[in-house]
Amino acid sequence: MTIPAELLQALAAVTDETGAPLVNDKSIKDLVWTGNRLAFTLEMGYPAASRHPAIREALQQATRTLPGVEQVDVEITTKVVPHAVQSGIQLIKGVKNVVAVASGKGGVGKSTTSANLALALAAEGAKVGLLDADIYGPSMPMMLGVQGKPESLDGKSMEPMVGHGVRVMSIGFLIDADQAMIWRGPMASQALDQLLHQTHWGTAPDDELDYLVVDMPPGTGDIQLSLSQRVPVTGAVMVTTPQDIALLDVKKGINMFQKVGVPILGVVENMAVHVCSNCGHQEHIFGHEGGKRLAEAQGLPYLGALPLSLRIREQADSGAPTVVSDPDSQAAQTYREIARKVAASIAAKGRDYTHKFPTIKVSHGT
Repeated sequence: MTIPAELLQALAAVTDETGAPLVNDKSIKDLVWTGNRLAFTLEMGYPAASRHPAIREALQQATRTLPGVEQVDVEITTKVVPHAVQSGIQLIKGVKNVVAVASGKGGVGKSTTSANLALALAAEGAKVGLLDADIYGPSMPMMLGVQGKPESLDGKSMEPMVGHGVRVMSIGFLIDADQAMIWRGPMASQALDQLLHQTHWGTAPDDELDYLVVDMPPGTGDIQLSLSQRVPVTGAVMVTTPQDIALLDVKKGINMFQKVGVPILGVVENMAVHVCSNCGHQEHIFGHEGGKRLAEAQGLPYLGALPLSLRIREQADSGAPTVVSDPDSQAAQTYREIARKVAASIAAKGRDYTHKFPTIKVSHGT
């Protein structure tokens, strides 16, 4: 279908979460333009359910500037597709896109960010999974309020646990809560590989995960490097605090991903400011806008900032992170905005076609 140039020009002013034009000639479907009535479907490449009313209104206002157009009907659908990963790495069965959430050091709120990011993507309309890749300190069973052990229906793969609508897998489901994981790097890497590839994330096309969020272990050691080289990562989100020592370490994480060909989707600044619950006084305990300056210096998107908040900590510890326990709060809205930016950034990347290529086997005749 050829989309009239004047329609595309009118819609060019409507932008997505990253500031790029939301509409192109491939995203307009089922166009009907008869007399003074215009109707079409916008197929978005990322989930943004909470933004649909505003997007619809913006599209309608833009098209009403066209001569003679009086009635505009807009439908919005979502179609998430696989996008390119590191060269030579096959996609995970049942998973379209993998988002790694990483930091250079521990204690910056990476796991809390991972949980809320996964829940925010699900709240926006995506099918989402969450892999707790922190072998030595698994926290997702507690953060998502999930207990028990995964089942195996075929004796070969594990069924993921489910927390607040998100499919979850963690070594924490397979060991006692107080058990220490005294494993060397190769053993931990092998365990993660099994959790990743032997989990039944999804099968049928309508059951595949749109996004698998991987809560990476802190640091840039053997486990992190192995994951970055062997897991088909669509992009990485870096989490930091404004503190100089945290910024120093997150730069190392950025460098690691860049060396293995994983694009950085942006920087989340955690614990950016503390607001006193009694008087409302704001204090930048860990520094001011250090993450923002880092993003600008590295040429990376600045995804957003979260406060140092007692409520965010309490909600994560209780098994109901902010996005689900207090969805109307400013913090929850910030997490959802970050999720939309991440998803929009992925949607703008090149598609992955390797899963459509036939497997070629060469055998030597005798």
